[in-house]
Amino acid sequence: MLPSLSVTPLAVTLLALPFVSAQDNVTSLTGTWSSKSNAVFTGPASDCLSLLFSFYDPVNEKFFEPTLTGTSYSFTDDGFYEEAVYIAVANPTNPSCTKGVLQWQHGGYVIAENGSIVLHPIMVDGRQLYSDPCKHSTSIYTRFNTTEVFKRWEIFVDEYRGMHRLNLYKFDGAPMNPMYLAYRPPQMLPTQTLNPTVSAPKATRASKLKVKRALPSNLKKAENINADRWWWIGVGMTGVGFLGFFLE
Repeated sequence: MLPSLSVTPLAVTLLALPFVSAQDNVTSLTGTWSSKSNAVFTGPASDCLSLLFSFYDPVNEKFFEPTLTGTSYSFTDDGFYEEAVYIAVANPTNPSCTKGVLQWQHGGYVIAENGSIVLHPIMVDGRQLYSDPCKHSTSIYTRFNTTEVFKRWEIFVDEYRGMHRLNLYKFDGAPMNPMYLAYRPPQMLPTQTLNPTVSAPKATRASKLKVKRALPSNLKKAENINADRWWWIGVGMTGVGFLGFFLE
C-alpha cells in the first residue's frame, strides 16, 4: 500500500503544473538511475560481493561513503522508490573544512495526471549523516524525510554516452543533475518499513536483507547518537520545509 497524499495544498499545486506524458519518453522510469560520477547507487552492492551494502545498511543503521559525490534514484513499476544522495560542500577559505551530507530514504511514488512525480517517503525510515569536521568531532546521524515533487521529467538516449538518460526537474522547474540507467530491474533494499516505531505503518511487502560491512575510516563515525533523539527535530524541519514550499 502506498502512502496517501494527505497534504491538500500540495495536490492543488500539482494540478497547476504543465502536463508531461510518460509516452513522450523512450523507455520506462523503472530501474536504478545514477548521476555522472557513477559512484552512488541505491540498494545493496550488485557485484560478486553482493552480500555487502553499497550505500546504507538499515540493519545496523550505517552509511558507507562512496568514492565520489552523486545521486541515485530507483523506481519500481508498481510504485516504490528509493534514493541515495551524497553531497560535499567545499569551504574555499579552508579546504580541510569541507562538509559532507549523506541522505537515504525510500517509500512510494505516484505520477500525477499532469505527468509530475510525487515521492512519499516512509517517514520513520529516512536517515541523514552530516559531517562538519571543523565544528563537530563526530558526524551527526539523524532521521530524515522530505516529500519531493518533480515538476516534469524526461528520458531519452544520450548520444554522447549511448545510455538512457533521466532528467528530473524540481517543483520550481530547476533541473537536477542528469542520471543514467544503471540497473534494470532496479537495485533496491526492501520496500517495506525497515525500522518501524510503535506507531509505524505495517509493512506491505518483504524481501531478504543483506549482511553488513564496516564503516570506512574516512567518514567520521557518529558515536553514541540515537536517531530517536532527533525525531521531533526532523518532524519540525519537515513542517518548516512544507511551509516554505507553499509560501514561495
